[in-house]
This record gives sequence, structure tokens and C-alpha cells, in this order.
Amino acid sequence: MAEGRSGAAEALARLSEWADAHLGLLRSLSTGMAVAGVLVLARSVRMTTKFSRALDIPVEFVEKNVKLRGKLHRITEEGLEVEHIPISIPFITAIQRKWQSKGLLLVRLAGVELAPSGMDWLQQELKPQQMIWFQLLGREDLALECLVLVNKGRFLSVCLNEEILRQGLGRTVRIKGLHHDSRLYWKLHKRFIRAELKALKKNKGIWQEESYSERISDRISNNKFVQTLKQFVSW
Repeated sequence: MAEGRSGAAEALARLSEWADAHLGLLRSLSTGMAVAGVLVLARSVRMTTKFSRALDIPVEFVEKNVKLRGKLHRITEEGLEVEHIPISIPFITAIQRKWQSKGLLLVRLAGVELAPSGMDWLQQELKPQQMIWFQLLGREDLALECLVLVNKGRFLSVCLNEEILRQGLGRTVRIKGLHHDSRLYWKLHKRFIRAELKALKKNKGIWQEESYSERISDRISNNKFVQTLKQFVSW
């Protein structure tokens, strides 16, 4: 029994000696763990922060193309007015709600120039208070250039940027906010061009060809002789 106690005491003594010899290492480890905890907490706070203005979103969020979610309020000619819904974490979220400001983010469909029919399609396709996801690609003035995703079922989501082009309800334009020589820019641009070509091949939306009679009518009306006759009759 005494031998067991002496063995335990000896082991404890050796542990104490090792701790004394490596005191600097232990302090470094504890400091590193504390710093890591602070960084995790800071990141959690930012991920749970409700953004009410485009300028409130951290630059690194835009640079890393972070995906956020929000609740749609209105569809305007300037873009989608969206209420940001941050990630909810117990305790942190409850504290933040007391000082979070109210406001809506202006979200634009990056790389797409909407036709009037495209605006009508959005009004029919999206509903007020509908949840959407928007991936940050760039920020220009007070607007966010984004990929906008809508859930269509449990495992399916639709990119509105592509769908509008696929339906012939808009044209492909430069993706604002992304560097022209970046890999992501050309990856998305190719996707948009493919979607636009599908609408063009199927003559959908703005690419729908005029009927033969409409083309003949336009040619007649644009004929110089006919225009001269019209001016003579009016005179």
C-alpha cells in the first residue's frame, strides 16, 4: 500500500517537474487557445450580424463570395429589396437583436440585363416574404451584385440569373464586381452565355422571331418609295 502511495507521489512529482520545465510552452498553448476562441467568437458575431446596408457587409465577405440568406420584400426596377436573415446562434443572437438596425439590402442579378418581360416574370415567380439566398459577387454604390438562388423542392435550387437568360427574358452583360481576368468571372460568364444561347436557339422571349407577315410589313413601311407616298398623301 505504501509502495502504491510512493509511486503515485513520485509520478506527481515528475509531472510537476515537467510542468515547471515547460511552463513557457503551457502558457503559449493557453494563450493560443484563448486567441482562437476570440477569433471564433468574432467570426460567429459577424456571421450572426444582421446587415441593413450594403456598406455594412465586411469587405472580406464580398471578396470571398459569401452566401447570405434573406427575405424578399419588394421587386423594383433597381433590383430586389431583401431583408437579411443572419445565422441564429443561442445567446449571441439574443444579445445582438437589441441593437441591430432595420433596413433592406438592394440585391441585383449580376451579369443580367432584365427585359421588361423579365420584370413581369420575377413578379410572378417570386412572392413577398419568400426566402432566397444571394451569393456576393460585388458591391457597387449601395447595391450588391449577386447570384440569386431560390429553393425549388427539398434538394433543388434554381439560379435566377441563369433562368432569366434561359427563358429569353434578359441579356448577358458584364458581371460587375468581379475582376475580368478572374477564374470565377469566366466560369459564371460561360454559364450565362450557354443559358442565353439556349433561349436564342429556341426563339424564346426577346429572341422570338417575328412572323413572315410582320417582316414583310416592316420592309414595306421602311421602303423609301412608300415613305415618299405617305408624305405626299399627308401633304
